[in-house]
Amino acid sequence: MNLVIDIGNTRTKFSVFNRGDVLITVPVEEFNASNIWVLKSEYDNLDKAILSAVKDYPQELRQALEKEFDTFIELDADTPLPIENCYETKETLGKDRIAAVVGAYDLYPNTNVLIIDAGTAITYDLLTADGKYLGGNISPGIEMRFKALHQFTGKLPKTEPAEYNKLFGTTTTDAIRAGVQNGTVYEIDTTITTFKEFYKNLKVIITGGNAEFFDNKLKNSFFVHFNLTSLGLNRILEHNGEI
Repeated sequence: MNLVIDIGNTRTKFSVFNRGDVLITVPVEEFNASNIWVLKSEYDNLDKAILSAVKDYPQELRQALEKEFDTFIELDADTPLPIENCYETKETLGKDRIAAVVGAYDLYPNTNVLIIDAGTAITYDLLTADGKYLGGNISPGIEMRFKALHQFTGKLPKTEPAEYNKLFGTTTTDAIRAGVQNGTVYEIDTTITTFKEFYKNLKVIITGGNAEFFDNKLKNSFFVHFNLTSLGLNRILEHNGEI
């Protein structure tokens, strides 16, 4: 059984996998050594672990993982992958991005896939049918766009995301909401359409904290998978056990 820990920019979650199937996925404020001891007491066969962190975390956690597990991997630029990573600056590539790509590869082998992670930032990553990760795009996430308009202007109010289906606003708050939310939808739809022109039979997966926001808003079809990064991390862990 495998423990997968995903420390992101704004949230942390852990998952337990058994033979490729996820048993539990739990979001937490912080994952620490005490969580390990609880999980080890509940799952006797929990003997392998992988950690992906896009920000600093306590070294006590790493020490506990190294001590308590027969196999422990911290994902970095040198970790062997089941796909070919063609990114030129692998050391700068977000760990969550490459893990999500591997998750897409696990779900849809031999398929062109565009992975969209709608979180703090919106990332677009392309996996080809022959198992090559070519790269992608990064743009600000929804909350980041709202914050930027407030922080970098003198009078625009702080605005929060909310359901808004009108083409334009008739108040400043609604104008911001229409601009940010509609603009994000237009961006994603146009990006998908453009990628489809170059990569045939393209499947689209949307993951991340804001994935649900795009339900019934995009013209293009897509699949939602909230545990895509965890699925990819588990596949990387298994791959390293096979080589």
